[in-house]
Amino acid sequence: MIREIAKSIREYKKVSILTPIFVSLEVVIECIIPFLTAEMVNRIKDGSEIREITLYGLMLIVLAVLSLVFGALAGSACATASCGLAKNLRRDMFHKVQEYSFENIDRFSTSSLVTRLTTDVTNVQNAYMMIIRIAIRCPLMLIFAFVMAFVMGGRMAFIFLFVVPVLGLGLFAVIRKTMPLFRRVFKKYDALNSSIQENVKGIRVVKSYVREDFETKKFTAAAADVAGDFTRAEKILALNTPMMQFCLYTVMVFVLFFGSYTIITTRGIDLDVGQFSALLTYSFMILNSLMMVSMIFVMITMAGESAKRIAEVLTEKSTLTDPANPIREVADGSIEFDHVSFRYSAKASRMALADINLKIASGETIGIIGGTGAAKSTLIQLISRLYDATEGVVKVGGHDVREYDLECLRNNVAVVLQKNVLFSGTIKENLRWGNSEATDEELVEACRLAQADEFIRSFPEQYDTYIEQGGANVSGGQKQRLCIARALLKKPKVLILDDSTSAVDTKTDALIRRGFKAYIPETTKIIIAQRTASVEDADRIIVMNGGRIDAVGTHKQLLETNEIYRSTYLSQNRTEDQLAVQ
Repeated sequence: MIREIAKSIREYKKVSILTPIFVSLEVVIECIIPFLTAEMVNRIKDGSEIREITLYGLMLIVLAVLSLVFGALAGSACATASCGLAKNLRRDMFHKVQEYSFENIDRFSTSSLVTRLTTDVTNVQNAYMMIIRIAIRCPLMLIFAFVMAFVMGGRMAFIFLFVVPVLGLGLFAVIRKTMPLFRRVFKKYDALNSSIQENVKGIRVVKSYVREDFETKKFTAAAADVAGDFTRAEKILALNTPMMQFCLYTVMVFVLFFGSYTIITTRGIDLDVGQFSALLTYSFMILNSLMMVSMIFVMITMAGESAKRIAEVLTEKSTLTDPANPIREVADGSIEFDHVSFRYSAKASRMALADINLKIASGETIGIIGGTGAAKSTLIQLISRLYDATEGVVKVGGHDVREYDLECLRNNVAVVLQKNVLFSGTIKENLRWGNSEATDEELVEACRLAQADEFIRSFPEQYDTYIEQGGANVSGGQKQRLCIARALLKKPKVLILDDSTSAVDTKTDALIRRGFKAYIPETTKIIIAQRTASVEDADRIIVMNGGRIDAVGTHKQLLETNEIYRSTYLSQNRTEDQLAVQ
């Protein structure tokens, strides 16, 4: 885990190394100052000349300035290193997520990935800042201050050898109790973010059903659950402070009592006033360092679980990878399913697709129809290798899809998914996802074919109109047509529309399909639809049922031979008596 997180330090290694160096110099100087102060006090007591006292004063000023300078340099370097690590972690995680397959995304969930990219990275950033500065400073301060306390106070310094193990055992007990709580809290954070994401995305549905109160209560309960676990963890962590205070006052009472007793009884021979003042200062240094150590442990305890969750994202291997020598060119749009079966996970009890055998010639227009849960979308997701077949082989252009370079395959198999997504930016910027080099004329042509040009020109800014996140400021039908235009700009070998015209009227749907024939005649076109009108003129229509191919044929053939297709057509278009008359 640590090794994986450390890989993200990269260009910030230099400042990460400089921070402990500056801190070390700061600590050494701070430990010298009380020693010189004690010497100056003794010189004053012995009646030294003003010149000698002034010299000590100047040395103390120089050391104080140097301590300040090294402290400031350490703080600056530490801030740069910790913020840089956080930036790289987020970049590395985001880059890794881009490589994930749908199966990997399903394993983590979107809300969990958001939590890891935000809250978890912030926890690790704070912990790293403390590790390279405070975690270096405190042990060094403990060592130097203890040595100097022993030099100045002799046997009295052994009190610290008793205090440190007591605090260590206490901290260990606290960490052991809080780690499971933090582990549980972060899982609940994921659930909380999921609830927020679901509510914001479905806010129109929430308002239309007047469910604001219900959603508020649900969120409040989830937030209270997180707060409860955090409160329990913080209550345990809060024991650090009284434990430290007890040790602090115990040591101070011991030092004050026995130090004063030694000075009085030996008349300053075994311990003089200067040594005593230095010993008090070193005592404060040691105990303050111990207090900071406890804070570091608290931070590291919290960040430990976050680091583990980040490492899980960084070490996750995509279930889809390129072969050693990938094919980088798709010959044509031919598709073949050879005894293909698929399940979404190894734990799934049944196959989503079972024994699919199908051949599609390049340039064919294929319609796919079937009821909800018939696995229509699952079938087409194997073509662009969004998932890999569990059994059998899927071929595109005569080759197994697993033999292709993924980028090459997906550039040649354009999919307009069922859930249309537009990104924040202008219409032009969204369209150029299909082809970043597309000219304005090509954008307009693709939009005309997708029947989007007319409504785009009705906007004041036309093609420079800004699209809100998720396409919130355009209708469902407009969003679908923009996504189809975006796919057309790829000029792919295979174009798949996954129920992508469901929000447009039948006339517009027909115009879009007519545009396909003129613009991309050699492209294989697969149209998944709920309406039979969307697939009537296809070369062949595939009827799916329960993850299997129930029938394949033309519109006319299926009306005569397939009950599922016939029933769907009749329910959508005309009565059986009207069909008989025809």
